Amino acid sequence: MVLTPGPNMMYLVSRSISQGRRAGLISLGGVAAGFLAYLALAAAGLSVVFATVPALYVTVKLAGAAYLAYLAWQAVRPGGTSVFTHQELPPDSTRRLLTMGLMTNLLNPKAAIMYASLIPQFVDPAAGHLMAQSFLLGGVQIAVSLLVNTGIVLAAGTIAVFLAKRPAWLRVQRYVTGTLLGMIAVRLATDKARPLPVH
Repeated sequence: MVLTPGPNMMYLVSRSISQGRRAGLISLGGVAAGFLAYLALAAAGLSVVFATVPALYVTVKLAGAAYLAYLAWQAVRPGGTSVFTHQELPPDSTRRLLTMGLMTNLLNPKAAIMYASLIPQFVDPAAGHLMAQSFLLGGVQIAVSLLVNTGIVLAAGTIAVFLAKRPAWLRVQRYVTGTLLGMIAVRLATDKARPLPVH
């Protein structure tokens, strides 16, 4: 899921290409803060709400699946653009970059789905303290996301130039991305699992 383009990746790539790697890394700090906020909410009982009100959980899950399907369509539709397409953006201050990274992630349905519905399904009551498991799983996700996105930020400009010179590769990247997003959307929409409350 980290490798599939969504709002976070689009924001980070756009800032890295238009304002440089430093801006991309600062923005990534804001994204990381958003992940920590979601992790804290999940550990504090967001999954309990979903376990208590299954209809709300199903609504959020289906909304997330629909959003991922929309991103898939945006990637493969005729005239669709790649996340690595260069766009001119005005430079922003450090504070604004952090804030925009945070807000992009907090309003990111992919992140909400990850913490509210996916991670709680991997918590095993027989394996010990549920909140500790939730923090461990969330911590692993954050570490993987930061590692992958740091690489993307550092390579965004190079990748954008490489793909711009090779339109066929740009189309392949779009179709692979769209296919992966579509598969995740279908899997999420058809999954019958329910979240476990984390105590």
